[in-house]
Amino acid sequence: MIEHNAVAFGLFVAFILITLGITVWARMNTQGADDFYAGGRTFSGPQNGVALAGDYMSAASFLGIAGIIALSGYDGFLYSIGFLVAWLIALLLVEMMRNAGRFTMADVLSQRVRRQAPVRRAAVVSTVTVSVFYLLAQMVGAGALVSLLLGIHDGERFLGMSAGTAETMTIVAVGALMICYVAFGGMKATTWVQIIKSVLLMAGSVVLTVMVLGRFGFDVSSMLGSAADTSGKGEAFLRPGLRYGQDVPGDAYRTIVNKLDFISLAVALVLGTVGLPHIVNRFFTVPDGRAARTSVSWAIGLVGVFYLMTLALGFGAAALVGRQAIVAQDPSGNTAVPQLAQAAGEHVGGHLGGDVMLAFIGAVAFATILAVVSGLVLASSTSLAHDYFGQVLMFGRPRESQEVAVARFAAFLVGSLAIVLAVVARNLNVAFLVALAFAMAAAANLPAIVLTLFWRRFTSSGVVAGIYGGLISSLVLVFFSPVVSGKTDPVTGESLSLFPAGVDFHLFPLENPGIVSIPIGFACAVAGTLLGREDPDPDRHDELAVRALTGAGSH
Repeated sequence: MIEHNAVAFGLFVAFILITLGITVWARMNTQGADDFYAGGRTFSGPQNGVALAGDYMSAASFLGIAGIIALSGYDGFLYSIGFLVAWLIALLLVEMMRNAGRFTMADVLSQRVRRQAPVRRAAVVSTVTVSVFYLLAQMVGAGALVSLLLGIHDGERFLGMSAGTAETMTIVAVGALMICYVAFGGMKATTWVQIIKSVLLMAGSVVLTVMVLGRFGFDVSSMLGSAADTSGKGEAFLRPGLRYGQDVPGDAYRTIVNKLDFISLAVALVLGTVGLPHIVNRFFTVPDGRAARTSVSWAIGLVGVFYLMTLALGFGAAALVGRQAIVAQDPSGNTAVPQLAQAAGEHVGGHLGGDVMLAFIGAVAFATILAVVSGLVLASSTSLAHDYFGQVLMFGRPRESQEVAVARFAAFLVGSLAIVLAVVARNLNVAFLVALAFAMAAAANLPAIVLTLFWRRFTSSGVVAGIYGGLISSLVLVFFSPVVSGKTDPVTGESLSLFPAGVDFHLFPLENPGIVSIPIGFACAVAGTLLGREDPDPDRHDELAVRALTGAGSH
């Protein structure tokens, strides 16, 4: 086994042992539902802010965005802008949601309606669906990423296993660890794993950014110029339109579709954050609304600095590694940061320095994946146990011990489902799943949250119609979009869709459904309220408004 394999493997094992130790500690200090679901609400604003940033900065952010910037220049940085602006929306709603709810999004949505059971069922369906789509992309990425970072290639063997078997075992190992974190440690273990991961991720990004900028005398203009020169695109690399919103000469229809597709992606990224279940649940781990607002302020600061660093990492990879080397390793660019780490390390410390930097960045990426999938599984198991079992099946009168036991079992079920789906889909192109998860969260959850907080007439019929309308429209539009069938490389003719070339049943021209599905979600919520037979309850709305704005009576 080559040197960086050994170093990377050792760092992976060290991180796993540390986090398992945290899980054992958390299990010993987790007594009831408050501890399991919300960490006992003992986390401070800064602590929760660091964990929030950890929840948000997934492997897709760390590796994917830098990779897109390395290959597409300016257009890749638009992802960073979209993710950062999303926190401004969250800042507007976070304190109100923290005051209005207890453990989950469904607690907020059901506060002011007469019929809680259908609302909670719809919220459970939405939470699990969005989480599983997000989870699947992270798990598949884990298998490919760890195999790559350990140097496992087709035809080679690692610890006696073939490359395919090693990738499958990586997915199973990640799944088993996330089940362990959630089922035994609950929110306390998951939060501390997130905090450790955030510190590692920020440290790794800072070190690599300084090393990259140092190569150019800390002259950003010099770095950008070098990146443009080596990209093969020249000045176009530093201007918009290389990847998104492209003008197609002589084809007005294609040009308009490209523009709308970019707008749709941007809208989904900006509006989807506040509807992501694992992000919503984290707001309930702090003692009050003020701490929730503080946590968002910390998250905005950390996320802002991180996404600024993706600019240096992406353009640095384009300049120092080169487009050809990046594409040769991974056509999607996901390995640009590891390749950059190796190149920067070799410049400072020779071959050994390159191996150590590659191993360190690999361990950070592995920690990132583990932390994010744990948060997603916890969100799903909490929703199933608290909302469906506790509030629907047990009519709101379960024993805490029963509910927590169901949550642990639900973590095992959701985690096992994710493992099976990820193993089956490990060779498929699932990059679109993260953007789809954001689009579904924005279309299904955001309308219900906003209208619950601000529309006096909103009813349970509107909540249910909005959630199902947003979810179903997102799924249907994506199924009939180019990401599933009909998109081919104009040069090679190879399929760029989920289905192979020659299979084409796409009817919807956009790759991201957000620009259509989000308005559908709002329209369904409004129509469900106006057409339903249920009378609104203004008194409950007033009570919720006071509670959301002042925190009076909140948990």
